[in-house]
Amino acid sequence: MSITHEVHTDHDHKHQEGCGHVAVLHGDHTDYLHDGHAHHDHDGHYDECDLADVHTAAEDHGDHQHGDNCGHETVAHGDHVDFLHDGHRHAAHGDHYDEH
Repeated sequence: MSITHEVHTDHDHKHQEGCGHVAVLHGDHTDYLHDGHAHHDHDGHYDECDLADVHTAAEDHGDHQHGDNCGHETVAHGDHVDFLHDGHRHAAHGDHYDEH
């Protein structure tokens, strides 16, 4: 039985702890949020991951609230809007923001 997966090509950066990208635990591996998607190291290349089943809270925003004219670019994402923030995307969820 062969398992297929989507490979992320043309990736020169090595993801690891402290590499500057948000790390998200996803099952038995760690995904890194990068350029609007998530991927992880797999046999010498990076696989794309779908984080639809992962709920990861973003870092504390202090007093900053994302919204109209908050200074962050927006990206439509399904039934809501994500805010591009420090190289990753945030979406409002209850009293916090989720990583997307």
